[in-house]
Amino acid sequence: MGDELQKKYGLLTAIAMVVGIVIGAGVFFKAEKVLVATGGNLPQGILAWALGGIIMIICAYVFATLATQYEKVNGVVDYAEATVGVKYGYLVGWFMAAIYYPTLTSVLAWVSARYTCVLLGWDIVGSEAMALSGFYLIGIFALNALSPKLAGKFQVSTTMIKLIPLALMAIVGTIAGLSNGVLVTNFTSGVIADVSGNPLFTALVATAFAYEGWIIATSINAELRDAKRNLPLALTFGTLFIALIYIFYYIGLAGAVPNSVVMQGGETGAKIAFNTLFSNLGGTVLFVVVVISCLGTLNGLMMGCTRGFYALAARNKGLHPEIYKSIDVNTNMPSNAAILGLLLSAMWLLYFFGANLAPVAWFGPFSFDSSELPIVTIYAMYIPIFIMMIKKERSLSIFKRFIMPALAICACLFMMTAAYYAHGQAVLYYLIIFAVIMAVGLMLNPRTE
Repeated sequence: MGDELQKKYGLLTAIAMVVGIVIGAGVFFKAEKVLVATGGNLPQGILAWALGGIIMIICAYVFATLATQYEKVNGVVDYAEATVGVKYGYLVGWFMAAIYYPTLTSVLAWVSARYTCVLLGWDIVGSEAMALSGFYLIGIFALNALSPKLAGKFQVSTTMIKLIPLALMAIVGTIAGLSNGVLVTNFTSGVIADVSGNPLFTALVATAFAYEGWIIATSINAELRDAKRNLPLALTFGTLFIALIYIFYYIGLAGAVPNSVVMQGGETGAKIAFNTLFSNLGGTVLFVVVVISCLGTLNGLMMGCTRGFYALAARNKGLHPEIYKSIDVNTNMPSNAAILGLLLSAMWLLYFFGANLAPVAWFGPFSFDSSELPIVTIYAMYIPIFIMMIKKERSLSIFKRFIMPALAICACLFMMTAAYYAHGQAVLYYLIIFAVIMAVGLMLNPRTE
């Protein structure tokens, strides 16, 4: 393998990659939460999906512009290093390895298990779901650690599969809902259940989980033909397509069954909707596809999780770089870093159960939703990058240097405000845990300049 990556992707391939990376389990998992958060208020739920999409599109465009300025770097850690500095890059990398990847990986293992339980008719909040969560976590880890090539093929094959249930629900659900009046009823019924706090902000933060992943798409810039033109276009059109298909899936869901059915059914609500539209057999087949889609997303996150500490060690930073940068000669995998990533994912899965699923929260006030707050944190971490971009990138046009980064900063601040209103005091206790983990990261890294 040479030192230079070949320019092998065109615009359409790049758009497909962006869509494949982002679309996954989140839209299935969070559609019910958005509906519950808004009390069944369909227009407000659509607004939340639209706002979440706009925030994603703005931030993705700014990072695409950055990617064209630094064509040799990949991913958010590199952009943090290039714009703000080495120490900030390390902190972002430590956050990604210790909190971001393992929290999301653990939640995806649980989401995959929940939908499998729905499919098999098992208790979705019982021991079956947690046993399956552990199995999926270790199974996907084994796939990545023992055969990275097979994991890559699994990732590619699940990309197109993900779109099938979304597209069918969006089209058939909307048409059926308009013809039988269910969609109009759902649209005009307003709030049909009690809501607490700020429903729009709660719903918006829920959509952040479904939209996450676009930052990974910036890593294709070195392999993209005419990247300066094509990467901003790919990220803009790709993220716009994602936002639209999510909104239409949400509308299609409302066309399939009354809002109250989805809200009462929880995870089974989506299966009821699929069964109503496509018969029991068709609905079951499509729900199998939903489970495969969830596992595909879990696989993608595990690919990041197994490499988190390797990315730091490769820079001779963080915890024992000499141990975590070693590569297995047979599998070409950073085995030690991968095992540490799995351990942290297992710890965060245990935390997620105790904080969010146990009848009485194990951690008292330190119980928070680890599927949402780490994602909002990454938006907060983008802000210094955007500020330094405004300060440094003198070669860019006014639109790319000032207007879009300023809009992106406002979008990130809006997301942080929404998180505060959605999660209240839990944000403070999360920030305490976050500060402790980040302090540990600093102590383990005496080499930072």
